[in-house]
Amino acid sequence: MMDKYTHIIDLPHHVSKVRPQMTMYQRAAQFAPFAALTGHSAAISETARLTDKVIELSESECQVLNQKITLLLAHLDGKFSHILPVKNKDW
Repeated sequence: MMDKYTHIIDLPHHVSKVRPQMTMYQRAAQFAPFAALTGHSAAISETARLTDKVIELSESECQVLNQKITLLLAHLDGKFSHILPVKNKDW
């Protein structure tokens, strides 16, 4: 595949003598009308919001949590899950 482009690989980058070079913002803006994933930006922002805060447990809190998990696992024969409520949601 690389053989197809060996004749151009070392050529200098073309710079127009007539038109000024576009900024990165201008280059990105020309593709904005073609955004195929509506709501994608909002989903990315939401994911970032959910992972911003890290809960740090103290050593004693970890011990208590481990004891509770051990007790639960000792009495369960199947699967279980826990869903945390999400606060401050806009939807």
